[in-house]
Amino acid sequence: MPYICFMAGFPEKLRAKLSQRQQDDMLRELQPDSRGIDFSSNDYLGFALDFPESPHNIPGDSNNARITRGSTSSRLIRGNHGEYPRTEAAIASFHNADAALVFNSGYSANLGLLASVPQRTDFILYDAQIHASLRDGIRLSPAKSYSFRHNDPEHLKERYKQLFPEGRPPESEVYLITESLFSMSGTVPDLGRFFNFCQEEDCRLILDEAHAIGVLGPQGKGLAAAMEREEACFARVVTFGKALGSHGAAILGSESLRQYLINFCRPLIYTTALPPASLIAIREAYELLASDTGQERVRQLRTAIDRFHHEAGALGLQDQFGGGQGAVFNFRVGGNTPTKALSKQLAAAGYDVRPILSPTVPEGEECLRFCVHSFNSPEEIQGVLTTLYSLSDTYVRN
Repeated sequence: MPYICFMAGFPEKLRAKLSQRQQDDMLRELQPDSRGIDFSSNDYLGFALDFPESPHNIPGDSNNARITRGSTSSRLIRGNHGEYPRTEAAIASFHNADAALVFNSGYSANLGLLASVPQRTDFILYDAQIHASLRDGIRLSPAKSYSFRHNDPEHLKERYKQLFPEGRPPESEVYLITESLFSMSGTVPDLGRFFNFCQEEDCRLILDEAHAIGVLGPQGKGLAAAMEREEACFARVVTFGKALGSHGAAILGSESLRQYLINFCRPLIYTTALPPASLIAIREAYELLASDTGQERVRQLRTAIDRFHHEAGALGLQDQFGGGQGAVFNFRVGGNTPTKALSKQLAAAGYDVRPILSPTVPEGEECLRFCVHSFNSPEEIQGVLTTLYSLSDTYVRN
């Protein structure tokens, strides 16, 4: 019978569900890559294994020559090829986590985590501006959920006291959901206060670090690493489609959490696995980030962010901008029509700045979202802000 490794402090209800699976001989496990004659995969035409010669063919990996183009099935069938354990071990090591579990996207990671972990007698407290993927996961969860004002620890405390005026039921877990860098507003929470709240009230913090990786913290490891509080998070979600220039995501946490997700997280269980080339690209992106070249890119990005702040201030635009604690700045306009028009005027001048419109943001908070990069030159930053300054009076609501 498979062995379950439970970490200290893992939620008792989740522990019981895993133990019951084990007792019923229903425990799911990721099996090593099989070399047997294939009567299990979904590669019905053999394209993943034997695709005709093409200038776009992906070079084979000597450690995993059986598959060059696709994974053929979910990880629990035949898709758990050798690049998965190698890449997950590298990710866990880089982020100082006990374990990592790769998902096909940040959306599926957040959706699956929140749909499967909080239980019916549990509670979820979440920042009002969390990403849509987190909100959708919360909607699928049987737990009761309540929002608190954006980046407002005091309102979080009020919410908690309102929910539990006579103390929390002993069978209930409380999960606190926030982000380390919010993708629309560009703001960063006072994470230390959220850590302290979770410690005082015995809550479990789930931290989405999607937009912080490569931007914040030592070596771009994120905000939890900057505070040396990785172990204080019940789960961290990191993604590879932003600063790492790849695709996919991982949930970081304990080995117990990893085992639980393998058994109960439907977006993982019922999704075709990523192909080997994708895992290799993710691992190579982490290797590049940790290298001298990658760290120079991080420094260049931080210099560009500082330059954007300076140029915006020199033009008197600083009060119109929000965010900028990472690579994301939002320029408040108000109204879908003027926001779209201002974006088109910037595009006509040669600058790609996208509008963020309602209902993605609340009505009246429509904005232009500026994403600063390591490769944006001083002339480009000055140029886009100067152009924005010349146009803003026409479009921006006072």
